[in-house]
Amino acid sequence: MKNIKYIALAVLAVGFMACENDTLEDLRDRVNEGEEVLPELTSGSVDLSNYVAIGASFTAGYTDGGLFIASQENSFPNILSKEFAKVGGGTFTQPLMSDNSGGILVGGSVARGYRLTFNPTTSRPESLDTFLTGLGAPVPSITTEAGINIGSDFNNFGIPGAKSWHLVAPGYAAFNPYYARIASGPTASVLSDAMNQNPTFFTLSEVGGNDVLGYALSGGDGTDNITPSDGPPGVGFDQSFGALITTLTSGGAKGVATNVPYVKDLPHFTTVVYNQLDPNDASIGPLLIPQIPALNAQLYGPLDAIFTQLGEPDRMNLLSTTEANPLLIIDENAEDRSAQITGALTPVLGAQTATAFGFIFGKARQATSDDLIVLSASSAIASIAPGVPAPVNVTGISYPMPDKWVLTPEEQLEIKEATDAYNVTIKSITDSNPNVALVDLNSILTELASTGIPFGNFTMNANLVTGGAVSLDGFHLTARGYSYMAYKFLEAIDTSFGSNFIESGNIPNPGDYPTNYSPTLQ
Repeated sequence: MKNIKYIALAVLAVGFMACENDTLEDLRDRVNEGEEVLPELTSGSVDLSNYVAIGASFTAGYTDGGLFIASQENSFPNILSKEFAKVGGGTFTQPLMSDNSGGILVGGSVARGYRLTFNPTTSRPESLDTFLTGLGAPVPSITTEAGINIGSDFNNFGIPGAKSWHLVAPGYAAFNPYYARIASGPTASVLSDAMNQNPTFFTLSEVGGNDVLGYALSGGDGTDNITPSDGPPGVGFDQSFGALITTLTSGGAKGVATNVPYVKDLPHFTTVVYNQLDPNDASIGPLLIPQIPALNAQLYGPLDAIFTQLGEPDRMNLLSTTEANPLLIIDENAEDRSAQITGALTPVLGAQTATAFGFIFGKARQATSDDLIVLSASSAIASIAPGVPAPVNVTGISYPMPDKWVLTPEEQLEIKEATDAYNVTIKSITDSNPNVALVDLNSILTELASTGIPFGNFTMNANLVTGGAVSLDGFHLTARGYSYMAYKFLEAIDTSFGSNFIESGNIPNPGDYPTNYSPTLQ
């Protein structure tokens, strides 16, 4: 068939290299007027009649901190299925949520709350229910109940929150509400339910992402550890990923997998800066400036003197009334100076108060440009630490931010080393299997964060809110971001299996996919 619909810039660059001086509109007009003819679409060596997607939240279409009908309809697998349908692809069904609130219930109680929306007054993401309440508008109910099983006859097995080994674990439904509502039985696994659909083609996306992301989102505080690459069967990444590929291709299906991105490239870890205490910032300056003389005299000055005497002159410095100041944080890898602080301050403050100071500030330091502050910390900065007496109770200013809000260089290295190990395994397994192609999601996210990526008439980058690719939660993609992800899958299918989606112009139009959803979406 001759496809003369809208052609994105990325395709035009391939299909019309001779027309270097033509604009996008010129080239589109030339196609529509019949002056240019695209080749007929072919699927190459892949059978797309029964496409099954397996993975985690990216596969599900999770965005803006939630999963909801509109986001699922714009998931990258659903976008792919529309292109596949043009060349023999069958119906693609998804386990749609019951509403557009973004949340999910377990036994009538909220297990995951409302999606995020953008508040133009504060220029910040805000929970949908909070935003609507502030406007005096009705708040929609969360109606998706995990306890109501809707069957497992679906093509999309994207399970938000799933780690690599979760996808192959029997009985995982007992631990994940998103899988509970579609599991075929109490001992089923995501992989077994996907295989029950008899796929002829599959995508296996972002496996391994949650294995490091949970650690990163918790600031490496030990509550959600990194999955070991070479761990034993049932809990190791290598064994789990190998089992996924071996099983999915066992019936002759071909597919495309992705590697794992560096999570530090995502705006969830780059939006809040280390020197957030800026006297010139209208949101914090009026609170901070009047306190600086007392803070320097009673806290920063004494601690700076103690640390300097112990050979750490840059661990703590006086606050400036004119320049941006670093946040006060806890560093689990810092030298513990509790005893020295207690000893030095006892003559001045008394034993009880000095001991408390030693306990609070023994592993404290000021943040540096090498630290990453998680996006969720933004609501904690300058808040009152519960149960901590004044005046050392203002988070990030007079009370160190807990480990869960900060990724130190040592924690970032742990994440990078794990990600690199996962990606070595992924490349080795996919390279050795001619039925599996690879999308380099790692390079895509790095490019988004560094230079941005042109796609159609847009240039997307990894900036929060304005970048176009990453949603309001700072680590899942927007619908437009997912459309680019679908484009890269099509590119990989063309390269590895002889199809011509790109050359024939059968790709998503990024202009058809939004970068945000209305708070009034019902």
